[in-house]
Order: sequence, then structure tokens, then C-alpha cells
Amino acid sequence: MTQVGRGTPMGELMRRYWQPIAAALEMQDKWTKRVRLLGENLVLFKDRQGRLGLIAEQCPHRRASFAHGIPTQNGIRCPYHGWEFGAQGECLNQPNEKENPAFRAAVSTDAYPVQELGGLLFAYLGPQPQPLLPRFDGFVAEGTIRMMGRVVLPVNWLQVMENSLDPVHTEWLHGHHYEFLQEQEGVKVAISAHHEKIDFKEFEYGITKHRLLAGHSEEDDDWKIGHPIVFPNMLAVGNGDEKSRYYSFQIRVPVDDGHTLHLWYNAYVPPAGKVVPAHLLDKVHIYEVPYLDADGEFIVDNVDGQDMMAWVSQGAIADRSLENLGATDKGIAMYRRTLRREMKKVQDGQDPMGLVRDPLRNACIDLPNEKKKHHNSDGFSSFMMRTHAKYSPIANDLAQIFD
Repeated sequence: MTQVGRGTPMGELMRRYWQPIAAALEMQDKWTKRVRLLGENLVLFKDRQGRLGLIAEQCPHRRASFAHGIPTQNGIRCPYHGWEFGAQGECLNQPNEKENPAFRAAVSTDAYPVQELGGLLFAYLGPQPQPLLPRFDGFVAEGTIRMMGRVVLPVNWLQVMENSLDPVHTEWLHGHHYEFLQEQEGVKVAISAHHEKIDFKEFEYGITKHRLLAGHSEEDDDWKIGHPIVFPNMLAVGNGDEKSRYYSFQIRVPVDDGHTLHLWYNAYVPPAGKVVPAHLLDKVHIYEVPYLDADGEFIVDNVDGQDMMAWVSQGAIADRSLENLGATDKGIAMYRRTLRREMKKVQDGQDPMGLVRDPLRNACIDLPNEKKKHHNSDGFSSFMMRTHAKYSPIANDLAQIFD
């Protein structure tokens, strides 16, 4: 389940889904960008018409990198000898060679579709016919303030994703551990509330996660509604309350077996009547999220830093043969069973769960989410500043708008 290369069972499952590779903004002022995805070295490029392509990094001629390529009207030329390739991977031109269509056809290269959604660029590395790029609610909501944090972590994607099927870690890692670090100030946080019960339910696009916290009832949103793990590698959280509505996605993109591109994509719906400066709405605001300080120690003063400490400290690929799972790990066990089931479906030539092929169902896919999430009860700014969002260049602007 940790191997994502071409031809592996998990690699073939992952290739059935669109994966984010960059922000669209990143390609405005550049012609190429290196991308490593599912163990493949690729180059994202823009031709002279502004159209995007994604092809294998090495030119089929003499293996030079297209990262230094020359954009053309219909594709990109290798900088070494000028061979030109289009976004479909076809060789369009071979300078200094006699015209030979058969030769050009024989030297095509791997190429993959790219689409934009919500200011992000997504790639599809699987077989045709490709599924639709799912239009999940937070990526298509209009008039939102959008931002994206990112980091490449030196760990396998699975141990990052399994964290999302482990609700109990929140009261300890993000609650009691944080309170321990702040005990001289007497800090207490809502996220340390005790879990009385946890549950998981499969739905069309993945698994919903539910928690019954101490002092709460089964009518509370945390238990009754929950929030989803969108199969196979995205967590959708946020806040469904219309007074402070925001969408929040954590996407665990497998770079290769030992590295994960972790993305935090948030879209905030401004409260009614609030005047929002235009510069906050015109792009996705990008920022890096560190997990080590200047001394090489883990940064654990925020929720996401705490998570990253737990993931990275397990090693590059966690040795699951040494685990001792308990009753509170039933979500992890369910997720692993689901992965195995869906890998088998792909091996049998079937679509795995959650693929979207009907355009009528893809205008906007609304995901379940709590309207009154207990973990947000400390207040918008208090919680935001204890997460990755503290590193956002617009964090203070958001605080002013929502508080």
C-alpha cells in the first residue's frame, strides 16, 4: 500500500484520480516547472498560446531535461537539439533530421492531461477515458478568499493519510501535548476534549469521521454529521456555519514512495456585509509551511506542526509490522481494508470508488461538514493561529474580516 510507482497496485489505484501539482499562479511568469508525481519525473510547461502540458522530463532523443526547454506555438523544444513536442507527447518537429513521420511517431513521450480548478492545477496519470475532475464544494464556491500552504515531507503518503482516520490523536497531540507546552501560562484549548465514542461510515466519495466528545450529545454535529476523508488521499474539514463559513482541504499527494507533497487548501466565505479588499480575492495566496526550526528541531507550537512531527518521526515508511493497533484504531483498519478492496477493483478492470463521469452530477459536489464544530469554539483567530494558517501572508487580514 505504500508503493506508488507505475505498475504497482497502489500506484495504479492512485493513477485513477486527479492529483494537484501546482497553483495556476505559479505558471503566470514562468514557462516550465519540474513536477515529481507518483514516482515519475515530469515537466509542466506552457506553450506560446498559454496552453499547459505535462510531459516526461527527459527528451526521448538524448535525455536532456525539458525543464530548460524553449516554448513554441504548439509545444516545447528540447534545449539540447531542438526536438519539439506537443502536450499530447507527440514529436512535432526534428530540426536537422530528414522529414520522417514514422521516426517522429516512434519517439513520442509520456504526456498527461492538466486542468485548472479553484486556482490549482491537477494532473491525471491514469488510463483513458479519464474521469471528470471532481468539482468539490470548496474549490468552486464563488467569492471566496483562497490560500494554499504546502510542504514536501520526507515520508510516505500513507502514514500522513492514516492520521485523518485517527480522531483520538487530536485530544492528545493537539490538546494535552499543546497544553503541556503552554502549562506555565495555564493555557487550555477546546481541542483537548475527551472522545467518548468514535465512528466511521462509508459514503459515495470516501469515509466520514464522527466523534462524540465529553459533555456533548449524539445530536451534536461532531457526531451526527462529521466530516469526510475523500478517497483516496484528501481530508475535508472546515466550518459549515454560515456566519464563519470556510472550506479546508488537506491533500496528501504521493511524490514517490518516500516523499509526500502536503497541501492545505482553504477557501473562506466572507461574512455578509463585509467589504473585502480586491487583492484578497484575485488569486490563491501561496505560502510554505515549515516543520523544522533553525536548529533542526520539530516545530510543535501549532496543530499542523504537531502532525508533521508525528508523521516524520515514524520514519520514511512506517513499519506497520511493529504496530499494536487498539480499539481506537478502527478507522485506520477500515481505511486499509477499503484501500485493498479498491486496488482489487482496479486490478479487475473496474472503476474505484468516487470517480465522477456524469457532468450533470459535477456542477458542485457538496461534502458533509459540521456547522458547529467544537474544535472551532475557541474563536476563529485563536484556532487559525494554532494551525498552518499562521504562516499565510493574509492571516491577519482574515482575522480582521472574521473576528
